[in-house]
Amino acid sequence: MRSPFATDSDMAAPADGVATVSMRSLIAARGEARRLGLAGPVHAFATRSGGHLSPVRGAGMDYDESRVYVPGDDPRTMDWRHTARAGRPHVKLFCEERERPLLLLVDQRPGMRFATRVAFKSVIAARAAALVGWAAVERGDRVGGLVFDEACYLLQRPVARQHGLLQLLRALSSAPASAPPTGGLRHMHSAVDRLLRLRYAGGVICVLSDFSDPDGADTWLSRLARRAEVILVAVHDPIEERAPPGGAYPVLTPGGRRALDMTSEARRVSYERGFQRRQRWLIDSARRCGAHWLPLRTDWPIGRSLARGLGVPRISQRGTGRG
Repeated sequence: MRSPFATDSDMAAPADGVATVSMRSLIAARGEARRLGLAGPVHAFATRSGGHLSPVRGAGMDYDESRVYVPGDDPRTMDWRHTARAGRPHVKLFCEERERPLLLLVDQRPGMRFATRVAFKSVIAARAAALVGWAAVERGDRVGGLVFDEACYLLQRPVARQHGLLQLLRALSSAPASAPPTGGLRHMHSAVDRLLRLRYAGGVICVLSDFSDPDGADTWLSRLARRAEVILVAVHDPIEERAPPGGAYPVLTPGGRRALDMTSEARRVSYERGFQRRQRWLIDSARRCGAHWLPLRTDWPIGRSLARGLGVPRISQRGTGRG
């Protein structure tokens, strides 16, 4: 991730590469979101106007029922017809309509800057975040969130139209830095702490990451789930789920160049089981918290995978398969 403070001139950034994503392509994702129907009514999202009903009754646009008046009720809500029929004062109750802000929590840490197919996981996450964000903008929902890596982060409160989303997309793009780094976040629980400072209840929180640090996941996920509907977009590379053929492979890590030793069958089996354990942890955590789980592999079509995944019921009610 580059500085989250790029300017409008950065929208003319070069085309996407394996390791970078341009502002231009992230903006162009708006058209793809429309073509794929992501802005339409799907399970995890709905339209802003009248599509989100509060679990509590209150003042709003749609009449629900009448009840007996109690001291303290607003006299402007008196149901005079029901009062005349029943012979006792009654007030009207309404279903409260609420818009549902979308918060994007996008992981761009070193572990995301890896791929053997198509593009880095960080690039796939950025493209997916753009599609989900533009779908919310098309529905009229406010968009905000947090983009973070180990060097800097951008926290954006949800705002109407496209303004909040564009700030996040600038942070995700390969635009050159125009301001000093703000300090980074190395752990998901730290990112969740920052995100919850926005103090928005309700709506949808979409977390895009490879979820490679499972420590304390139940805690931060349950904190998010208490505030909003949560979608976990789990990005992974094919080589993470299936070990490469036997041999030693040079890899570059934050700690320097290392060798990935896959010479023995036992190592390859252990490698694949490690990925499977992480996936099971993620699915089980999502089920316990009532969150949505959506796998996204770097060589899968991003838009179609999102469209398919966002239309399925919660995994607590259906299976945990890909689509």
